[in-house]
Amino acid sequence: MNKKKNILVLALCSILFCLSGCKEYNASDDPSLRLSFSSDTLSFDTVFTEQGSATMQLMVYNRNESALLIRSVSFDDGKAFQVNIDGEADLNRMTNIQVNGGDSMYVFVRVDIDPLNSNNPVLVSDRLHFHLSSGTAQQVVLEAYGQDVTRFGHPGCGRTEKGDLTMTADKPYLIFDTLVIGGALTIDAGARIYMHNNACIYALGDVTAQGKKEQPILIQGDRLDNLFDSVPYAYAAGSWNGFYLQAEKQQTYDFEYVEILSGNNGLFVLSECKEPLPTLRMNGCRIHNHTQYGLALNNVNATVTNTEISNCALYCVYCDGGTHTFTHTTIASYFGYTNIRIQSAGKEETAAVYIQNLSKEEPQTNASFVNCIITGYLRNQLVVATPFDQYYTGTFKGNYLKTDTLRMPFATNNAYWQQEDSAVFRKDFYKYKEYLYYDFHLAESSPAIGIGDSIAALPYDTDRDGVSRALMRPDAGCYQHQP
Repeated sequence: MNKKKNILVLALCSILFCLSGCKEYNASDDPSLRLSFSSDTLSFDTVFTEQGSATMQLMVYNRNESALLIRSVSFDDGKAFQVNIDGEADLNRMTNIQVNGGDSMYVFVRVDIDPLNSNNPVLVSDRLHFHLSSGTAQQVVLEAYGQDVTRFGHPGCGRTEKGDLTMTADKPYLIFDTLVIGGALTIDAGARIYMHNNACIYALGDVTAQGKKEQPILIQGDRLDNLFDSVPYAYAAGSWNGFYLQAEKQQTYDFEYVEILSGNNGLFVLSECKEPLPTLRMNGCRIHNHTQYGLALNNVNATVTNTEISNCALYCVYCDGGTHTFTHTTIASYFGYTNIRIQSAGKEETAAVYIQNLSKEEPQTNASFVNCIITGYLRNQLVVATPFDQYYTGTFKGNYLKTDTLRMPFATNNAYWQQEDSAVFRKDFYKYKEYLYYDFHLAESSPAIGIGDSIAALPYDTDRDGVSRALMRPDAGCYQHQP
């Protein structure tokens, strides 16, 4: 019996001890006690009008020992922003929400902005108020930039333009699904083209995309918010399908300062012609971060200069049929080579450049690379698939090449990767903690400095950034090193 009494006494003491250490669960009306928030201002990235945003998260903390009671939640305006608390989206029912001492709760916020009748982004703001039972009111500022866009199609339904189409820089374009242009496509300097998930462009006629160094043409996915923390969705490849040029007759494609980012395929040129072949000219462009091909050339004559083609899970450059000349072009294959996982696809064991010259039916492939960089994190970044090396008519001169197979008569005066080579680029992969993204400008002691052919560089006296090559021996690649 005494033993049972002792056990009962110990149990009661334990309960009293626990209760004495607990925080108060009765809400306090002390006006000096306040909530804390994860941010005083919740800022959204640019939001396309009539499109809606991703959902952002606001944390509400009660760092006091006593519970606090939120009598109600309200907006100043309430037209653009919506909130959800504990699964409740109706403000009229967001009443008497108790946040216990030391506890917290999630508030989810999104924004939908009506058309603004403006070509430029417009700031839209509101305030979210939390009214406590003590009479205290606290608020968090909500803000977003709304951007009107010109839409083509809608999710699940593409659009066909049978005639010519001109895209201007007045306001961005938002492409849903598939856009087919039957006539000539003209894209003005400064135009911004945002591609929805799986969207693609098929151009069946001539294409003239004339960007400028100060006003490049931008083609990328339509997610402008962050994947997490400070990593934008633009860094994640595969957010749209690709840009396809498809020719059944001789077409002309002219690309100047065009940036094509983070799709499945960057620029894919496909021709069924025999002779004469379509022609592609690219200068000052950047094709970066794709889950398949960067630049694929099939039965086309191409001239590519001062261009960066980088980070593709398959080939950065694929040549099959036609005469392809690359001069002062940086081709770097570091897809997925990061200390964080941001890609939905893995890097295939493929070279940065593949030249296919084995077909007996298609036109012969003659690809030449002069004053270029071809590199990546795999050991062999260049494959020339040709039946007889001595008959191959392409040339390789003044390049920095990471390959152990290119020892052919058509390859002269090139620098080859060595195990002891110092860094080629300033930063060749993404560092999450430092928030540094890929930078393919040359490092101070890069082995690509000063190895270019001077005669071949004469027509290209400035690099992609406008830096002069005239006063020094040219570097390989599209970026001239600046001491």
